[in-house]
Amino acid sequence: MEKKKYNIGVEATLEVIGGKWKCVILCHLTHGKKRTSELKRLMPQITQKMLTQQLRELEADGVIKRIIYNQIPPKVEYELSEYGWSLKSILDSLCAWGETHIEKVYGDKSEVLEESILNEK
Repeated sequence: MEKKKYNIGVEATLEVIGGKWKCVILCHLTHGKKRTSELKRLMPQITQKMLTQQLRELEADGVIKRIIYNQIPPKVEYELSEYGWSLKSILDSLCAWGETHIEKVYGDKSEVLEESILNEK
């Protein structure tokens, strides 16, 4: 693997978890294993193609694990790897900052924040 050069450590972090969907996927996986269809239901705006791509990239970076069950019909689940769990505090901080931002911009966050297990305190 060719060595990369980074100007600041956050570049390496964003290379792994950057983009619109990866942090959302990771946040959902902090609540346990999920099948692709469950993730799709939890994130209705993501396309199937994008979800598959993001899951593959997160798996390639060692942040999530793909569990294949040898059964018919085939069953696949995703979960955070041990390495992925090291992102939990970052994800929690991003969620907290986002809620503060929503309150600053919109006032009552309940009017713009979807009901979800992720948004329960």
